[in-house]
Amino acid sequence: MTTALFTHPDCLGHVTPEGHPERVSRLESVLAALAGPEFDALDRREAPLAERSEILRAHPEAQVAFIEASIPAEGWVSLDADTHVMAGSMTAALRAAGANVAAVDAVLAGEVTNAFCAIRPPGHHAERTMAMGFCLFDSIAIAAKRALDHHGLTRVAIVDFDVHHGNGTQDILWNEPRVLFASTHQMPLYPGSGSAHETGAHGNIINVPLPPGAGGAAFRRAMEGQILPALEDFAPELVLVSAGFDAHVADPLAQLNFTAEDFAWATEQICALARRHCGGRVVSTLEGGYDLEALAACTAAHVKVLMEQGG
Repeated sequence: MTTALFTHPDCLGHVTPEGHPERVSRLESVLAALAGPEFDALDRREAPLAERSEILRAHPEAQVAFIEASIPAEGWVSLDADTHVMAGSMTAALRAAGANVAAVDAVLAGEVTNAFCAIRPPGHHAERTMAMGFCLFDSIAIAAKRALDHHGLTRVAIVDFDVHHGNGTQDILWNEPRVLFASTHQMPLYPGSGSAHETGAHGNIINVPLPPGAGGAAFRRAMEGQILPALEDFAPELVLVSAGFDAHVADPLAQLNFTAEDFAWATEQICALARRHCGGRVVSTLEGGYDLEALAACTAAHVKVLMEQGG
């Protein structure tokens, strides 16, 4: 058994306006970092286009049609102050969601132990009826719904350690008792959600906000004190990870002080828990991370641990 890497060149076709932090070079840096000989054992797979029916697991038809109709033949259309689409954006977003669906299928079929989706645009800010925060469709929520509704799982956990709260994932899965959504994130910070009292309709959401300036020690306390024990109690059949690396000390969009070692440690803990409960089945997808050097180093550290655990 091994680790699969899902990606596609179409994800480079979502070209944001000059100076936008969520840019093509993010994915280029990630793929360059994963091209070294230490990653030769990755099972590299092409991300398919998600079927419309998969997107509709998390977003209503009217929202999908709105995004589709917003795509211009040239130039950009702004869905909000931060979120822009151009000619290649819809295809990139369908590849991102498709990577997550295919990764869930591969892991649950036993083809690989775990998987990483090197995709963009990210997804965890996309609410059920609103694209926002650089995100068009919520790929991780779509993956969770695929596991639940297609594969028949009854307990899927999502761990989100992006520096920004995954408001979209929370919104889509608020009323879903079969999913435990657990998030660490900086607060106050965009998008403003993620308070500890936001616990979901079934107590299925755990938010552990961290103050600006918090470092790896605070992150590890949050994981060990709240998130990991809740995951143990939940006993997931599959673990999904919204892997944002913008809590790194070098990231320009936030003020947490994590290191690559902190992300590697968190990945080790998540994989160990997955081994205890679900045969190591983990699907991780790229979310944020806007300092290119830090993003590359953190992604490499994350994937190395996945490979060690998946071997």
